[in-house]
Amino acid sequence: MAAMILFPAIDLKEGRCVRLVQGDMAQATIFNDDPADQALTFQRQGFEWLHLVDLDGAFAGRPVNAEAVRRILREVAIPVQLGGGIRDMRTVEGWLSEGVARVIIGTAAVQDPDFVREAARRHPGRIAVGIDAKDGRVAVHGWAETSMLTAEELGRRFEDAGVSAIIYTDIARDGVLKGLNIPMTLALARAVGIPVIASGGLASLADVQRLLEPDCAALAGAITGRALYDGRIEPGEALTLIARARGARGAAPPDRVRARG
Repeated sequence: MAAMILFPAIDLKEGRCVRLVQGDMAQATIFNDDPADQALTFQRQGFEWLHLVDLDGAFAGRPVNAEAVRRILREVAIPVQLGGGIRDMRTVEGWLSEGVARVIIGTAAVQDPDFVREAARRHPGRIAVGIDAKDGRVAVHGWAETSMLTAEELGRRFEDAGVSAIIYTDIARDGVLKGLNIPMTLALARAVGIPVIASGGLASLADVQRLLEPDCAALAGAITGRALYDGRIEPGEALTLIARARGARGAAPPDRVRARG
């Protein structure tokens, strides 16, 4: 059985670590002017991965907060997954060569699925798909537009592509601390054979405990942001719960070595 991973999120806007409410750039709360310092804090607290998003890049369609990402990569030893503005092979391979362990392709997964397939073929185990849903439909371009695809339809496109993970975000839950949308996330996980990571709304230690219940064993992990910054989740308590569950299940800990291109 795979180990459940709790991913602390660092969302980058204008070089700072922020959190948004439902993806609204006008509702950004700055939590740290130094994202590399925040990344080091998460590493010292015992987290095994980092989840980074270039918010400006998601809207621009290209990397914008590249220097902030590079500083994080220089400072931390734990693996990093990165999304936001990754829409061509040059960007994928550039980030992988700089030390990103896994890149997350979102908008391009809707618009150019062949690109995702080719990236996964060239870089096995290092390509993830970001599926962000609004009212049941997949949103693109920094959540500014909604497609006609459902999350399950998009996920099934990559069933045989070699994609390493799907990061599923319920936009209505993101940043509002109302708890993860477990039913929708589990429905996606059961519909595809790709590991699914839950995102959007994780608010408390009770949510972490919910993820460790037997029916959530289908999930590979979850992303947490605002609840960590607001102190609603104490990292040591959350990671201890996960470690105990991992031991009880006999699951191996995730690889902490960052992949290098």
